[in-house]
Amino acid sequence: MDITLNTGGCCITKGGCDCRSDKKLGVYDWLIDLPETMNDTDFVEVQFKNTRKGFFLNSTKIPLEKGDKVAVEASPGHDIGEVTLIGRLVLLQMSKNNIDPERYEIRRVYRKAREVDIEKFNEAKAREQQTMIKARQIAESLKLNMKIGDVEFQGDGNKAIFYYIADERVDFRQLIKVFAETFRIRIEMKQIGARQEAGRIGGIGPCGRELCCSGWMTNFNSVSTTAARYQDISLNPQKLAGQCGKLKCCMNFEVDTYIDAQKDFPSKEMPLETIDNIYYHFKTDVFKGLITYSTSKEFGANLVTIDAERAKMVIKLNKLGQRPDILDVKSNENKPAPVDYTNVVGQDSLTRFDSGKKGHGKNNNRNNRNQGVPRPVHTDKNRINAPKLIKRNDQNPPKAD
Repeated sequence: MDITLNTGGCCITKGGCDCRSDKKLGVYDWLIDLPETMNDTDFVEVQFKNTRKGFFLNSTKIPLEKGDKVAVEASPGHDIGEVTLIGRLVLLQMSKNNIDPERYEIRRVYRKAREVDIEKFNEAKAREQQTMIKARQIAESLKLNMKIGDVEFQGDGNKAIFYYIADERVDFRQLIKVFAETFRIRIEMKQIGARQEAGRIGGIGPCGRELCCSGWMTNFNSVSTTAARYQDISLNPQKLAGQCGKLKCCMNFEVDTYIDAQKDFPSKEMPLETIDNIYYHFKTDVFKGLITYSTSKEFGANLVTIDAERAKMVIKLNKLGQRPDILDVKSNENKPAPVDYTNVVGQDSLTRFDSGKKGHGKNNNRNNRNQGVPRPVHTDKNRINAPKLIKRNDQNPPKAD
């Protein structure tokens, strides 16, 4: 019975999927339910630090399982790695990577790693960070245009691989001499690209998932801005660049689908002529099959959106010397009618407080009765200039002079 553990949303089945955070380029063993396939071959896949993998021959028939630490043949000495695949799936992986056992020399598996081997391996691994920092300082002192990206010690500690990045050819003969005198080990220099460095370091992409180069990608094809143009992606370098500083590899994933879909669309260079204007291509919506045209080449002006069939028809009429009256004949037919939403929830209007006046009871009713009747406005000025009224008594008329 297989035992499945859940570590941060990633399953680890004994002999099944291998997707731990410390392992990159893990392979799901979809043949785990077929035990008879586990003994189909003596070749095993062994993974070392980060993305380095190799195929080795288990010539002594050592019983191995996924996750076993093994000592394998190296040049010189031996290396320590972890078994990641066994059985028939190893042959499929070798065929995928174009590794033919008859043409290439396959190294052997010596034994399962002993306790002494593990201790020596851990000691060598603990030296990697300090060695990388010192190597960068030496390369800078020699004024070499290169960057030491990572250092990997061999399992027995007798050899170290220095991974470096350089845009130009670097003469590091003097650098190797200094490295050998400083670290007292066998030196191997290996050049990698910016994408490979990102795969070795790892990280999280803008999509929220693990970087493809550190998760499953093994071949890094070149990416150009043409892929962005086919997909109508904004040519913004900050958005198109990945963590490696190069164009994102995922831009190549769907570009073939976009190219096939755009075969049904007319050429973007072909303008559409009507009686009033000349329309130029502005953008294409591949998913909806719509094309937007503008009366200006530089920016969007008087935008009109039509389907691909209508655009082909207008182009055909233009070739015959005819110009339609308008570009979009369905604009009025397809205009959506206004939607009258019904208040089925029973909520009050948000503007219910705006129409009413303050006041309650009788005063409010009186204001409603007098609504619309103008009332005199009394100001201090009116009070001062108003004529004084004298109350006269008809019984006592004023005396004459």
